[in-house]
Amino acid sequence: MEPTFSRTLLFLLVLASCFSACISAESAFTRAAPGIWRGVLSLEKFYIPVHKKDTVILLNEQFKEGELPFQFQVVYTDPDHFYMEIMNGTERIRCDSIQYGRDKSLARDTMNVFFPEYQSYIHAEIRGGVMQGEWVLTTKENYRIPFYAYAGKSYRFTSLNEKPVADISGTWAAVFGTEVNKQDRAIGEFRQTGNHLEGTFRTESGDYRFLEGTVQGRKFYLSCFDGAHAFLFSGSIQGDTLQGEFRSGKHYRTLWTAWKDPNFQLGDPDTLTAFDASKPFEFAIKTPEGDELRYPGPNFDNKVGIFTISGTWCPNCKDENLFLRDFLKENPALAANVAVTSFSFERNASEESSNNQLREYRKRLNLPYPVVYAGKANTEEAAKMFPFLRNISAFPTMIIVDKHHKIRSVHTGFDGPATSRYAAFKQEFTQFLTSLSTER
Repeated sequence: MEPTFSRTLLFLLVLASCFSACISAESAFTRAAPGIWRGVLSLEKFYIPVHKKDTVILLNEQFKEGELPFQFQVVYTDPDHFYMEIMNGTERIRCDSIQYGRDKSLARDTMNVFFPEYQSYIHAEIRGGVMQGEWVLTTKENYRIPFYAYAGKSYRFTSLNEKPVADISGTWAAVFGTEVNKQDRAIGEFRQTGNHLEGTFRTESGDYRFLEGTVQGRKFYLSCFDGAHAFLFSGSIQGDTLQGEFRSGKHYRTLWTAWKDPNFQLGDPDTLTAFDASKPFEFAIKTPEGDELRYPGPNFDNKVGIFTISGTWCPNCKDENLFLRDFLKENPALAANVAVTSFSFERNASEESSNNQLREYRKRLNLPYPVVYAGKANTEEAAKMFPFLRNISAFPTMIIVDKHHKIRSVHTGFDGPATSRYAAFKQEFTQFLTSLSTER
């Protein structure tokens, strides 16, 4: 064997070993360590592993109360460039808007991972296999949650495998807010394999997207982080019922309970928001590009109109926009008879910054229809924009108007791809649009 070939082979074997083995905090990398990381948002004030200039405090293998864990993977496209992929159940969120640099005062690498759709980012200092920093939501004042991550940890909540007392797979009737006077109904949909747990909660305003976690004995935990929302569910199995707590971000927390009830239903999404057919449906609004959009108008002549009440800060709204985008692409004959406009209610300080955000949002999602700024992000603003609607309660809400400018449907919320209703909704939506497009 030639010496050069031997050295090359040895180098490749060592490199493969480094990539496949668990990565220790002491390992040195020119950038973030490749492979699986365990990230944590610390909701309590404020547990973070502090690493001094020459010391790294290794993370405990188990999670603590108030820790919201999630997993992500660092994937290199070449020796100097990588992207992150956040993992929630079967969902993969690719993050390639990454700014990497060097803090000379600390002699440490720093990184910003941006979520442009949601106007948030993770800032982290990196040393070997450890990250430490914060998740920042820029559309809320001083909204920062401490963040840390550790490379080579393939578990989400814990590496323990305590035998579950039950398999909670299936559909559960649920009520959120059991400690207050006003409760919200939900349906829990869970899939358990041994200790591993996935699922979501469907509500009348949308779903909690892709949740992933574990069952340990009679305790169970689920979490989701997607750059917009940070959800943490914890609970216990009490015979035929589930008792738990739900936390969203650093402020909101509530109690919930669930039980098996095959007859339990949420409100009909097509009747939750009422409309007054005697009031005209009309608008005149400018797009972020400065063009006037008017209804009724030439853009909508002899077409079925789909108008969504939405917001770029809302993951369920993003799911609905992606659904509409793909629907138009997959059904070109129908698409020729349909005109879609998304009315976005934003959290930005000004209309100018909102329009900048909407241009970026539309470009990144590759939406083939206008996304227009309609006001501040609240249902009162939406009611002003659409005075013929009553009881607007959710972002998103979808209005469907026939070719004669008559409202035919107002659909509240959206059952996204994490739910059991998604496939059925897609079929029903296609059939309904087909019937409207063929009407004379």
